[in-house]
Amino acid sequence: MDLSNAHGLESGILLGIINEKLRLECHSLEELSSMYELDTQGVQDKVSSLGYQYDPLTNQFKSF
Repeated sequence: MDLSNAHGLESGILLGIINEKLRLECHSLEELSSMYELDTQGVQDKVSSLGYQYDPLTNQFKSF
């Protein structure tokens, strides 16, 4: 899935795509942000509206 328009995606769809990319391609949120030229804080803010936050130990967004 293309993340070039990440800010335009619905939050739940973005969450699923990001967690998949973290699981399969990237070892950290910073690596993902760099690879896809994403605004890390913007991504975190968008998925936090769903009640999720990044967990660096498991390298995924989890509900809190």
